[in-house]
Amino acid sequence: PLRSGPAAAAPPGMPNFCAAPNCTRKSTQSDLAFFRFPRDPVRCQRWVENCRRADLEDKTPDQLNKHYRLCAKHFETSMICRSSPYRTVLRDNAVPTIFDLTSHLNNPHSRHRKRIKELSEEEIRTLKQQKIDEAFEREQATQELNESNAQNTVSEEGGEGQEEEVVPLTLEERENKDYLKSLFEILILMGKQNIPLDGHNVDELPEGIFASDNFQALLEYRINAGDEVLRKRFEMTAVNLEYCSKVQQKQMLEICESCIREETLREVRDSHFFSIVTDEVVDIAGEEHLPVLVRFVDDSHNLREEFIGFLPYEADPEILAVKFHTTITEKWGLNMEYCRGQAYIVSSGFASKMKVVATRLLEKYPQAVYTLCSSCALNAWLAKSVPVVSVSIALGTIEEVCCFFNQSPQLLVELDNTISVLFQNNEEKGNQLKQICRSQWTGRHDAFEVLVDMIQALVLCLDSVISDSSVRWSNFIAGRAFVLSSALTDFDFIVTIVILKNVLSFTRAFGKNLQGQTSDVFFAASSLTAVLHSLNEVLENIEVYHEFWFEEATNLATKLDVQIKLPGKFRRAQHVHLDSEITSENYYKEILSVPAVEHIIQELKDIFSEQHLKALKCLSLVPSVMGQLKFNTCEEHHADTYKNDLPNPDTLSAELHCWRIKWKHRGKDIELPATIYEALHLPDIKFFPNVYALLKVLCILPVMKVENEKYEVGRKRLKAYLKNTLTEQRSSNLALLNINFDIKHDLDLMVDTYIKLYP
Repeated sequence: PLRSGPAAAAPPGMPNFCAAPNCTRKSTQSDLAFFRFPRDPVRCQRWVENCRRADLEDKTPDQLNKHYRLCAKHFETSMICRSSPYRTVLRDNAVPTIFDLTSHLNNPHSRHRKRIKELSEEEIRTLKQQKIDEAFEREQATQELNESNAQNTVSEEGGEGQEEEVVPLTLEERENKDYLKSLFEILILMGKQNIPLDGHNVDELPEGIFASDNFQALLEYRINAGDEVLRKRFEMTAVNLEYCSKVQQKQMLEICESCIREETLREVRDSHFFSIVTDEVVDIAGEEHLPVLVRFVDDSHNLREEFIGFLPYEADPEILAVKFHTTITEKWGLNMEYCRGQAYIVSSGFASKMKVVATRLLEKYPQAVYTLCSSCALNAWLAKSVPVVSVSIALGTIEEVCCFFNQSPQLLVELDNTISVLFQNNEEKGNQLKQICRSQWTGRHDAFEVLVDMIQALVLCLDSVISDSSVRWSNFIAGRAFVLSSALTDFDFIVTIVILKNVLSFTRAFGKNLQGQTSDVFFAASSLTAVLHSLNEVLENIEVYHEFWFEEATNLATKLDVQIKLPGKFRRAQHVHLDSEITSENYYKEILSVPAVEHIIQELKDIFSEQHLKALKCLSLVPSVMGQLKFNTCEEHHADTYKNDLPNPDTLSAELHCWRIKWKHRGKDIELPATIYEALHLPDIKFFPNVYALLKVLCILPVMKVENEKYEVGRKRLKAYLKNTLTEQRSSNLALLNINFDIKHDLDLMVDTYIKLYP
């Protein structure tokens, strides 16, 4: 049997070195596969014994697995299998047996990083004889292989003595490393505590005055606190000069970011399968960036969603798609062949561009299923994707109204009072709306229904702020209230929100189920056909439906004392075509109702592809869903999509049968696991390797919610960073350090990397 894990490929810029004595290979200079030490204590002990590295004997299997590798040259070829162009695996019982334990004896004065266990003369003779015997056997087996090995041996022996020898650091080099370590410590502190690099702006200072930025101020503080390394370095430096240039700070920050990111990416690679999720485009110091998160199941069987960095946004979707792919594969070193899902949370206006990115990735990697993201309501996502200008404007207005009232408790109290007056005959409804106002209601499934119910209260409250004579509100707040009141009482806005409310009512229950329990998601997948049927019926009878929707919009406009008219931009354009006559009702049918319904139908078909639906139907593997189906399920057909991801696909049918029988005939006091999370944590899941592999892949689909909230911190910390940091003070490097503040960091690695890159 073969291990399911691939060889541990070294990411770009972060090489793996072979741990074998007298071997100088590293992953960045070799096409050879590099393998981690096994976590199994018995096998790991055999690997260590065969290596004969004294310094490895006191390390745990977990430490060895994380930090040490052996290249393929130390294994018999029969122990290695290359199952595909991107997948190299070892057999379960593979043990390294090919080592050079004697060549260092030719140079007894050299110092070695890899301390080889001292050998007795008898052991040396035995090892030499073993090598002679093995060489003879290989020669007998195949002449070609022998010639290849002979060439490799010559080339290796020629370079070994030169690379293996460690030259002691000079005093100057040691002091330089200590100095760099101090600088890295300051940068990491600034990142974790969200301290911006810059202090005072140049504009704030009188001419000729020098003020330290935050980095230099912290550096000076450390010197004053007794840091001898920094004091020696800068005691003769003028106080009005920068101790560390902006260029050097940027170089060091990039290394900090890379090292911190690599800790997460290493876990992702260990897990093999992952999904990519992007959040809304954000402004980082005046430039637009895409936040990128990755989903994977870790060693403890927990689904995690972690932030791994920002990607500069490109206006051209084709260029964005290329850069997106290049960054993930080449810069971050993830193998997209293992990507099983992709989702994009976007602001209005960006949806079509991100759809191009999704399409291009799907062309290259068909198993990277394009899905909705669990943290975004379906209706909110659909509304943002509608390619109609009035919809984008309406969504922007709604966000501004929500932000306006949430900026001040006094404004919320004013809105509460207005709602109480309007809903005095329906206190239950009024209290419900008050509670909704204090939440981020714009992302709800029923956001447009809430807005239609609340728009009169919003307008009256804004008008009272504008006309307040007691000078309670600043000129800025009164001015914003005037602008927002004008926007809400525009007939174009009213028609838009009423039509969206009605169109999205057909997908509201479906979308709510997608964010529900596992069983809700499973049955939602089966209800998609009915949803599409209803929307197609609306499209076929759009004249009738639009008439009702437009009548509702005009009634609401009348209640708000808003004139029913065509948009100003349309009326101005009509002056050129005086013979063109069109009613408001027909105008909004053609410009809004028809495009909105057509677009939503197409988006649902695109986002819920056949492959996506097949994956969701595999959720019948979850015991509680199985129970609701009376254990009459057939996952084999739907699981075909993931056949190559299974450790033993030939036994899938028999294993699924055993899985069903296990739960069908369970004890009366045993509850059926209700989520993938619960199923993955079952003690006996190890006896169902194919079921575990399927659940693991289903778990990382972006449409599935993260069951344990403590593993969904990446997105929450990202939002907190953006909320707490001024746009001009944001830094993509420092952001990663701040959001991933609990990830361990290796200062020595950062220093060594810096010295190699910038000697």
